[in-house]
Amino acid sequence: MKRLSKIAGAVLALGLLIPTTTAAVGDEAGRSDSGDRRYVRAESFPRSGSLGHPSGKGSFRFGVASSATQIEDRNTNTDWYKWTAPAPEGMGRSAFVGEGVHGYSKAIEDIDLLEDLNVDSYRFNIEWARVEPRRGQYDEKALAHYGRQIDALIARGIQPVLVLHHFSNPVWVDNPEDPTCANGPSDANLCGLDHPEGGPLVVEAMAKYTEMIAKRFGDRVREWATLNEPMVYMLFSHAFGAGPPGKANLPTNYSTKFVPAIRTYIDAHAAMYRAIKKHRPSASVGLTLSVKQYVPVRDGKISDEPRDIAAADRFRRFFELNFIDSLWKGSFDADLDGTPDESHPEWKNTVDWLGVQLYDRTGVSDPGATPGPGTLPVVNIDNCGAPPCLPLLDESYFIPAMGYESNPAGLYPVLSDFGARYPGLPLLVSESGIATNAPKRRAEFIVRALEQIFRARADGVDVRGYYHWSLMDNFEWLHGYNANFGLYGVDRSTMERIPNEAVSVYSEIAESRRLSPAVRAEYGGTGPLTPEPGGDGSSTAPSALSTAVLGRRD
Repeated sequence: MKRLSKIAGAVLALGLLIPTTTAAVGDEAGRSDSGDRRYVRAESFPRSGSLGHPSGKGSFRFGVASSATQIEDRNTNTDWYKWTAPAPEGMGRSAFVGEGVHGYSKAIEDIDLLEDLNVDSYRFNIEWARVEPRRGQYDEKALAHYGRQIDALIARGIQPVLVLHHFSNPVWVDNPEDPTCANGPSDANLCGLDHPEGGPLVVEAMAKYTEMIAKRFGDRVREWATLNEPMVYMLFSHAFGAGPPGKANLPTNYSTKFVPAIRTYIDAHAAMYRAIKKHRPSASVGLTLSVKQYVPVRDGKISDEPRDIAAADRFRRFFELNFIDSLWKGSFDADLDGTPDESHPEWKNTVDWLGVQLYDRTGVSDPGATPGPGTLPVVNIDNCGAPPCLPLLDESYFIPAMGYESNPAGLYPVLSDFGARYPGLPLLVSESGIATNAPKRRAEFIVRALEQIFRARADGVDVRGYYHWSLMDNFEWLHGYNANFGLYGVDRSTMERIPNEAVSVYSEIAESRRLSPAVRAEYGGTGPLTPEPGGDGSSTAPSALSTAVLGRRD
């Protein structure tokens, strides 16, 4: 039974169930730019259905997401633990992941949080390094743990979506303490995706792991994601060396190391897709992409110069389109000129649905013949996330903890573009959220995201759901524990989960399957967001690297 009594009390306390009349509709519905409250219509969402099958068209699910490395404790076999642990246990290269927020030991208990949210689905990942800490050796206790978690979710009517690779690896895949892999591949170090001999071994290992997981859980799990945000992973792991395995190949080894790593990672997706389908042919298998709003800029203003428009297009091809186009078309554009160089029929038709994850708005310009120290190599663009380079749409949209601007209305144009670009491919907003210490600000972001999704669906875009990032505050990779995206805060001294205002708002929406007039009037619209507490309203432009890789959350 849903635990509704305390939620209903909180909702009533927020004034979300007060009687209203139905009135103004359209793009102007909601809170105006001046912040005026006015009555608006309700927007209703249908029941949950399949993510990838034609039968799911028209359906919609409410969900929430997390990832293993970001929340789990006792997770010492990941490359992120090795990378972040202080010496002598680890390398001490960035903020220590430590014991996470005890997401492993509290996994069953945390299902209560999901039940309180009234969500249809939970998107989470099984930690590969926990299940296969040594090559070819599976930990049955870890598998039994994840099996209990899946069973408990299903028993409560919460559909699991399993992500198989969310940035982290077992150390033996590409040991960050041995990045050159001078002795060649071994069971202790396969040498990683970029290695000519080790790359195929990594693909084989990922496929075998996936097949084992699909065989073990495929009778209960219908929906799967192979990879999470592949180009974000490529950038921090293989382009700039900002995270494990610490390889900085974009500036100097683009064609010999970086491109082969991307090509191998695409191979891995296709192999994982086939491994799942082997054991559950009816499964819906997709992947998620990090996407941006790309804004041509010059001299601190929006630019209409062709060179800057071309730079924005070039950055988008590099960061998001090349990967999904490779799967959609069965080809590969190695030199980023917009024309495929290679044919890969083995990649085609290996994606049943696509997850879209929009967090930031980024300014892009062409550096010309004199690239600066912040120029993204090879792609040859300058980019930024804030003034003085990028004019903000609204000062309240700037996210101080992350150094970028997040446009609450950004989902509509992005979803519309993907719907037109890949007709027949179901879309999912597989993550959406905001780093904030103001609970009302987070609730506003949720409501406005759902308003934009509703608008896209009304235009015929096949968007089948929304997953809030994240269930709880967690380890935000290179940002450590300093950026809070959670519906639930976490007291890391006690690991207590602390609900905030957004919990009540999202729970009421998911239970009623509608954005009520009262909710929209209080939280929706197109005006400013509630200010970040303690902020002075200032913003600074991060470097190209931080905007492209670090200036985001997961």
